[in-house]
Amino acid sequence: MFDAFLDALKLFLRGKLFRDFPSVVKRTLIGNAVAAVLLIVLAKVGLPLYVAIPIASIVAGALQPWLFKDLKYA
Repeated sequence: MFDAFLDALKLFLRGKLFRDFPSVVKRTLIGNAVAAVLLIVLAKVGLPLYVAIPIASIVAGALQPWLFKDLKYA
């Protein structure tokens, strides 16, 4: 199992794990941006960080299946 992880990591670092690597990067950045914007908005509204961070994380995590639903591996 550890060997499979290392092989996937090597392919990922070479940019050969996914068929459309730029699309994966774009979707990852979209998810991160949504989390960051939501965190900033919640903090500006006045929520303490120990509440705002879990909310932003849950929303960003819930977006991941939708963002990566059409992901194809090489």
